[in-house]
Order: sequence, then structure tokens, then C-alpha cells
Amino acid sequence: MDESTLAVPEPAPPAPRPHDPLAVALGNASLLGVGYLLLRRRGLAVLAVAVTVVLVSLLISTARPAYEVAMLVWWAAVIVHGWFLARGEAGQDGGRGAVRGQRLVALGITLPVLLAVGLLRFDASRVGESVAEARERGDCATVVSAQDGVWFGHRMADAPLAARGDEIIEDCRRLETAGGQLTTGLTGDTASLEGGFETLASVLAEPGNDKTVEATLTRFLRGLPAKDPCATVAVTDWLRERKRSHDVLDRSAATVRRTAPAALVACGDDLMGHSDWTSAQAHYKRLLDQYPDDGLATKARAGVKKATLSIELANVRNLLAPGTGAQPAYCSKPAKYSGAKPLRKGVNRALFYGGETYGDDHSDKLPGSWKAAGATDAVLVVCMGEDTFGNSVQTCPYRPRGSGSTTYVTFRKIAVPVKVYELRTGKLVSHRTLQIGGSSCPAVITYYSSGSSGPGPASNRYVSASASEVRSAFRPLVNR
Repeated sequence: MDESTLAVPEPAPPAPRPHDPLAVALGNASLLGVGYLLLRRRGLAVLAVAVTVVLVSLLISTARPAYEVAMLVWWAAVIVHGWFLARGEAGQDGGRGAVRGQRLVALGITLPVLLAVGLLRFDASRVGESVAEARERGDCATVVSAQDGVWFGHRMADAPLAARGDEIIEDCRRLETAGGQLTTGLTGDTASLEGGFETLASVLAEPGNDKTVEATLTRFLRGLPAKDPCATVAVTDWLRERKRSHDVLDRSAATVRRTAPAALVACGDDLMGHSDWTSAQAHYKRLLDQYPDDGLATKARAGVKKATLSIELANVRNLLAPGTGAQPAYCSKPAKYSGAKPLRKGVNRALFYGGETYGDDHSDKLPGSWKAAGATDAVLVVCMGEDTFGNSVQTCPYRPRGSGSTTYVTFRKIAVPVKVYELRTGKLVSHRTLQIGGSSCPAVITYYSSGSSGPGPASNRYVSASASEVRSAFRPLVNR
């Protein structure tokens, strides 16, 4: 029996998979390496995705337009590369059905990607327009609200536009800080004012921020006048001295002209109420110097007069206060009080001050109608010096009881040097020595000695002046 051998036929090689250049190009247009996967080039697909991720990361983190250009170049490069690579491997024709399937797969992936990017760019553009319009209105609150709608997808699709919105947000935040500084400045804190205006100027230097800066400035200016008029003066003084920048910030000058006069007067009134007359006077005078034609000029002039009188009165009272001696400092350093009544016919009330050592200044014997209660109702200030012996009146003999020689005692008038000042002008109106007469040679005189054989009474003694005689001597000083 013959043996026969049957040969097993070799398996046919797999049919080559078709590579359609259009499908590969479409797949690579997704930037996800789909075209390379269709070519079974997994390494190229991974590399393509890695490059895409790096470029997207750089674009989002830096928002530089150069990376947008790089993304477009990379997108075009992978499309062209996939096309030519597929053409080089498309020698075998595996059927139209397979090609159509590849195209559908590529289109099914790439089209949603491109559509998503397009929609995201459109939405980012819409947000950007909202941000820009809000900034043009000076509405930072709406700017922040609109930019809050930006998310990762917007930044990936249009990073530069999203970054511009972030810059506007940052400018608005800086303006918010400036607004806080300016609000603090309304308390009179000029350092905060300076910081606020420096921030406004730096934001204004960036294009497109005119309206937002103006809105912040307007809110600040609406806060003038502040509740405290003296704080308002501090603010308007700083704004008035601020160097002009020839931009929207110079609008503050008009507010200063509108606000400063009333603030100066009101602050002067407050200072008057706190007895700070010198500062009050300075504020009233500043209004007259800076705004002489303002409607409050009349009130300011009255304020200057009132403050001046208060300053003069305070100075006079200080000079009339008791010093180390009986006489106050006024007697050697007179000053005027313009509010005092002028000298006139009849009785002029006076303030009387005695000498430094003599106990009796004679004013206790003067009528109350001649005496002023204080500087506010006085016309004159009478300063009396030390009593001395005046003209002799009579000489009489006296002999001590028991025994002793006779002593002759001369009785003399009381000589009182006086200086009389008109309080209204502070000028010396009389400088004389009064001589007060009185009774002399009483039957008995009293004196003191150290022993029975000691000296007798002093040879000169003052007369005994009555109240009427003291008044007669002083009457010419107060009665004109």
C-alpha cells in the first residue's frame, strides 16, 4: 500500500490595513494623537499628546500670545505630518469601507474637540466683552462678577483674553485698596491720602482704566466735606497743595474750591469752642487770604475779630494774674484788650493793684462803683507803687509818759506813685504821685522801743487818712 503525504497550506498573510491620509490628518487635528493611533504609531501619539499638554500648560500659565502661535504651528505640523506619513504607508488599498470608517472615527473625535474649543473661545470673548464694558462704565463690581465666570476651559481656549480680564481684576483690587486709603484719609490722615493718590496714578497709567479710576475718585470726593470740619481742612489743604497731574485726578481741585471755605469757618468755630483761639484765628484768616470773595468772608472776618479779642483777653488775664509780688506782670508789661470800653466822661471802672510790700493798697476805701470785677468790664488798670512820705502837714511835740525829753513829730501826707493804663489800648494814660491828706497831731501816739532809755518816736509819721480823703486823691484817676 502506498503512503501519501498531504501538505498543510501556509496561512495567508493578513490583509494590509488601509491608511487614509485624510483620516489621519483629521485625527491629528484633535491634537490628541488620534491620527498616529490610526497609523498604529503609539509612540508618536504619546509624544503628540505630551507636546500638546506642555504647550497648553505654558499657554495657560503665561498667557503669552507667542504660545498661541506655537499652538497653531504645532496643530498645523501634526496635521501635515500625519497626512504625509499616511500617504507613505497607503500603497495597499484595503477597501473603501475601511477608509470611510477611519474618517468617521477621526471626525467623531476631532469635530467635538474643535467645536468645544470654538465654543469656549466664543464664550470667553463674551465674558471679555462684559468685563471691558463694565470697565468702560467704571463699574469694578460688575468687572469682578463677570470675570468670576472664567474657568479652566476659557483659559485653555483663549488664555490671553482671560489673562487680560485678570489684569483688569487686579487693577480693580488695587483701586479698592486705594479707595480704602482715601476713606481713611477723610479723617485727616494725609499719609493715607498720599498713598491712595499714588495708587490711583499708577492704575491710571495702565491703558483703559480712566473710568474706573474716575469712579473711585468720585466716591472719595463725595465724602467731602467729612463730619469733622478740621479733618476736612486737612484733606482740602493736602489736595490744594498737590502737584497737578493734568489728568482726571485734577478733578479734586474743583471739590477743594467748593468745600474748603465752609470747612475753614466750621473748623475755626470748633476751635473757638475749645478755646484754641490762635488756631481758630489762623483758620479764619486763611479763608480771607485764599478765598477773599467767598460768601463766608464776612463770617470769617467776624471770627478773626472774635478770636483776636479772645487772644488779647487771655493774654491780659495772664498778665493780671497774681505774681510773686503784690503787683501783677501787667504793671511792667501792659497789653491791650480791644474789647474793653474806651475812656469816657464820668467814672471809668478800674482794676487797682497795690505796691509790693505795703499791706494797704487803699482800694478798700474806694467806692465799689469805681472798681471793675475783671478785665471784661474794666476801662483802666491802676498800679500803685510803695507809699512814701509826702508834703508835711503839721509838726507836734510829744513827751513820753513819766519823764523824758520832748520829741517833735512831723505828720506828712501819704505819697502814692501810680501808673494808669487804658486797657483798650494798653497805653499809659497817667503817671503821677498822689498825695493823700488826713488828720494829724493826735493827743497820743504809740510807738515801740527796746528799753526805757531807748529812742523816742520816729520824727516823721503818716497822717491818718479817712475814706473820703483817699477817694479825693484817687478821684482824678477814674473820673474824667
